[in-house]
Amino acid sequence: MQMIQINKTIAIVALLCVSAGFSGLVATAFAQSKGDDAVLDMNAAFKSGDKKRLTALLPQARGHALEPYAAYWELRARLGEASAAEVQGFLTQYAGTYQEDRLRNDWLLLLGQRRDWTNFAELHPNYRMNDDREVKCYAIAVQLVKTPRDVTTQQAEEVRRNWHGLRDADDGCTFAADRLIDAKKLKAEDAWRKARIAIDSNRPRAATSAVQIVAPDASGDVAALNASPARYLGVRNAASGNTRRELVVLALVKMANNDPEAAANALEGKWADVLQGEEKSWAWGVIGKQAALKLSDSANGYFAKAKNEHLNDDLLGWKVRAALRSAPMAKGWPVVLAAVNAMGDDARKDPTWAYWKARALRAIYPQLAAVAPPVAASAVPPAPSQRPELAEAQSLLESIASPRGFYEILATEELGRKITAPERPAPLTTEEKEAARLNAGLNRALYAIAIGLRAEGVREWNYSTNLHSKGGMGERELLAAAQFACDKEVWDRCINTSERSKESFDHEQRFPMPFKDAVIKRSRAINLDPAYVYGLIRQESRFIMDARSHVGASGLMQVMPATAKWTAKKLGMDGFTADQINNRETNIAIGTGYLKYVLDDFNGSMPMAAAAYNAGPSRPRAWRNGPTMEAAAWAENIPFSETRDYVKKVLANTTVYAAVITGQPQSMKARLGNIGPREGAAPEPNKDIP
Repeated sequence: MQMIQINKTIAIVALLCVSAGFSGLVATAFAQSKGDDAVLDMNAAFKSGDKKRLTALLPQARGHALEPYAAYWELRARLGEASAAEVQGFLTQYAGTYQEDRLRNDWLLLLGQRRDWTNFAELHPNYRMNDDREVKCYAIAVQLVKTPRDVTTQQAEEVRRNWHGLRDADDGCTFAADRLIDAKKLKAEDAWRKARIAIDSNRPRAATSAVQIVAPDASGDVAALNASPARYLGVRNAASGNTRRELVVLALVKMANNDPEAAANALEGKWADVLQGEEKSWAWGVIGKQAALKLSDSANGYFAKAKNEHLNDDLLGWKVRAALRSAPMAKGWPVVLAAVNAMGDDARKDPTWAYWKARALRAIYPQLAAVAPPVAASAVPPAPSQRPELAEAQSLLESIASPRGFYEILATEELGRKITAPERPAPLTTEEKEAARLNAGLNRALYAIAIGLRAEGVREWNYSTNLHSKGGMGERELLAAAQFACDKEVWDRCINTSERSKESFDHEQRFPMPFKDAVIKRSRAINLDPAYVYGLIRQESRFIMDARSHVGASGLMQVMPATAKWTAKKLGMDGFTADQINNRETNIAIGTGYLKYVLDDFNGSMPMAAAAYNAGPSRPRAWRNGPTMEAAAWAENIPFSETRDYVKKVLANTTVYAAVITGQPQSMKARLGNIGPREGAAPEPNKDIP
């Protein structure tokens, strides 16, 4: 069995070598395969931090197709000790590769940490990826050090945005923010807001580094309030004035993470007259968010005590979600509209909030008409189509309507249109295909994936398609690169690359159907919609046979060992063992069997079954309690971000696959339905399903 796998790898590598057509890859797969072991050993040594072994193995990787990887690992492991000349030598030798720019990124970070602004400024203009937030902050810090007066408002805003967006403590953005606050280009409030975001995300180190900028004597308080917010709030701390109030807000944020009701009681009691407007609003916003995450009916009441202008986009998003659970929804729509209107420009353009704003406008319009002032008998009231609110709703829906995602599909249906398989773009020319086939970065990426370095290969592929040149590949280049991956059956790169095309929509690339006979046959045998199965597989594994999640799920349908064992027993699969999960036929049989069990358990609700497949059946059973609502609002309120995203993508995938498979117009709304508490007449759930 092992020899078969080795030969399969050699065959794949041979195909890639032949397709490459440039001198950087050797002529035969057998010659390359002899060096594969050295490259794989170096990867293991790099992950374990074994510098000596990396240096010893490097000569064996010389001349190999993945030599840039090996050389990068060896130098990166000892970068702190390397000379500038040695780094420059690497950048010259491997010019144009992903590894060149990756090392430049690493070296820029090190130069920033060393405050070597001269060498940083010299090297930075050649940095192609330009996607590292900390490097961006260092680049602005160079200007801050040299000519602080020349730093623009836009640059200061970029630092603030990057600083607030980084979850963990960093040196670059913290340093730049410190300098900007000192130069009066940012405010002390920006540091306190960073600390609040960090505490809310359980990142006390990042909170401490922010507090040190504006109140260094109080930075030790962060550890105390993070360890026990109730005890901290019960003891009179030494800080006074603004610092004391801000530390109280941090303690309330931490308390709300564990017990929003206790935080609300504390805020309404001892601290009601201590905190000021923005501070109090933020605290109520976080309490509302944490209550919303628990699907508590109290969330809307907490949010009502916060002013929208004092909240960030994350808190406003949770305010919208809580409002979507209102009963009746007539009470919730004005809250939705006001919260979305208070978001920043980028957030308002997000399909999620654009859709719900459009829905709110359409729902509120009759109310607006009802309370409009009386008009003179001779006046002619405006026609509904001329109402500015409806015109705005129409414009918002039109701006996102497409088959590209969950809310894009919902917007299409809200406009009265069905979902159909989009017309494919013009066929790729021979020249376009050849350019992708000869792309050095794409070939190295596929080679790395073929020998088991999937993570490394994916990074190089993404760099080659999106970051190697400013703005990334053009539309036709992306389609050609995607087709190159499709032809090699590297389905995740095929799908993800095609999805990056903004104008074209090649559904055969975006929604491929590998193993079609097996999937459709098995699905129909157990009365399961094959489009639903494909929609789930596309989200679970991107059709990677050997996919394995961080929690141990395996194969095409990402089945957990315990789930596989339970399902195999239910299906009467005698002699099943855990090592069979990655067998294609077995994985499809068990995955579809389990999906059918949970779908039946939730009375055919595709959204709830998808949530159960991802998070286990017990959670969606609890999440359904509350008011009956449309499934889109229910899905948006799922407390787990991974499951929330998963359910929406599976249903969107299913709708497009159904259009492709049947050739008929489809409705995602029909698949979504409504969700609420289990009715008394409905059968009790099967609590044995894992």
